[in-house]
Amino acid sequence: MNNITLYVITVLIWGSTWFAIEFQLGTVAPVVSVAYRYLLAAALLFAWCYFRGISLKFRAVDHGWFMLLGVLLFGLNYALAYTAQVYITSALTAIAFSTVVWMNIVNARLFFGVRSGRKVLFGAVFGCVGIFILFSPQVREASLSDSVFLGLALALGGALVASFGNMASQAAQRRKLPIVQSNAWGMVYGALFSGLFAVVSGVPFNFDWSTGYIVSLLYLAVFGSVIAFGAYLKLLGRVGAHRAGYAMILFPVVALVLSSLFEGLELDVSVIYGTLLVLVGNLFVLDTRKADDKPLERNVVGVGSR
Repeated sequence: MNNITLYVITVLIWGSTWFAIEFQLGTVAPVVSVAYRYLLAAALLFAWCYFRGISLKFRAVDHGWFMLLGVLLFGLNYALAYTAQVYITSALTAIAFSTVVWMNIVNARLFFGVRSGRKVLFGAVFGCVGIFILFSPQVREASLSDSVFLGLALALGGALVASFGNMASQAAQRRKLPIVQSNAWGMVYGALFSGLFAVVSGVPFNFDWSTGYIVSLLYLAVFGSVIAFGAYLKLLGRVGAHRAGYAMILFPVVALVLSSLFEGLELDVSVIYGTLLVLVGNLFVLDTRKADDKPLERNVVGVGSR
């Protein structure tokens, strides 16, 4: 599967998960919903490995990497994201999570010595400005009350944790740890982390038997976790965190389209201009004809293999 296909799968699925998460909020605590989601996703991946004859036996040191991935990518990251949407709208959460592209650029420099090329930086600037314009009406209407400030802090914290998870995944792939098995074990550890956090916090393990909750849980587990994460982490291993992380800029556009179709969002001037800026930024990041950062990619391989 080529990089463009992996990118499109990631953007389309994760763009729709923001809408699905809304059905997860209410009866069940966010951290418990995250535990359910990744326990189910892990079970599906383990079943896939069993029927395909894929070994799930690894060394203790490998499980250390799986545990790190689980806590960062499949546990704390989503617990913060779900909780943020209790306090703020999905639009503001999407803006906060779009900053992961900048965090990936900074963290890739800190952890792997990668300096992003000009096209990646220009693309990130266009994308972030576009996202702000897209949701500027919601930003203007928001007041800096305690709940809004808390929601934004949680969302930004989730984005930072996700970026650290991207770095951990990239490092694990350079150690030749396979993506499917890494995801399977990582989701187990992520579910266990979320469940343990709920127990320590005294959060009850209840369940919502409504159709909306169950259908959205299945969608988030199968598509949002198993399929999208597999595509994204494969892409991350191929093109690096700074390029793959741009999916975090584009998926709010998908969320915007779904909102206009199902929630009556008006496509005004800010929506049109913002979308165009995001798409232009996307072209900058994905244009590899001159590959202005190719020498820097070779440096990344050297760092990862030392």
